[in-house]
Amino acid sequence: MGHRRLTDLAQAPLSRNRIATPRLMLLSGCFVAVAALTGCASKGADLKTAEVDRTLYTSEVKPDAKASEPERISDEATIRNAVSAADVQTQGTQELAWANSETGSRGAITAMAEHQNGDQLCRRFTTSRESYDGVALYQGEACKQQSGDWRLQNFKPL
Repeated sequence: MGHRRLTDLAQAPLSRNRIATPRLMLLSGCFVAVAALTGCASKGADLKTAEVDRTLYTSEVKPDAKASEPERISDEATIRNAVSAADVQTQGTQELAWANSETGSRGAITAMAEHQNGDQLCRRFTTSRESYDGVALYQGEACKQQSGDWRLQNFKPL
């Protein structure tokens, strides 16, 4: 093509060679990149010589170890409300699910039995509590007060 000035190139009519040249350069650049990546992958990824990464450790989370006082109180209130609202006669041996949207905890109440404790109506029960800090099983008792409100008399982990 010889030596031309930039202004001559700008004013020259478009030819097939001038359009194809950038495309060829782009395609050749892509080819070189793919070839380089393929070579790197075949050299560095050998599973036969790979070693086990032993830097990750896990441990047990003790149930209720991380539950804060407000979360515990909120969960107990949710469980108390579920126990007090249950129809013990129709509930029978079926599980009664509960969930606390404030804490994200949930569980199932089982083995609910109603009894009289003096002049108070009480319900004994067992419940599970599933939360981000673990799963635990609790035993509790809720009794109806003279005011008509229910109160957890006993609530402890098994």
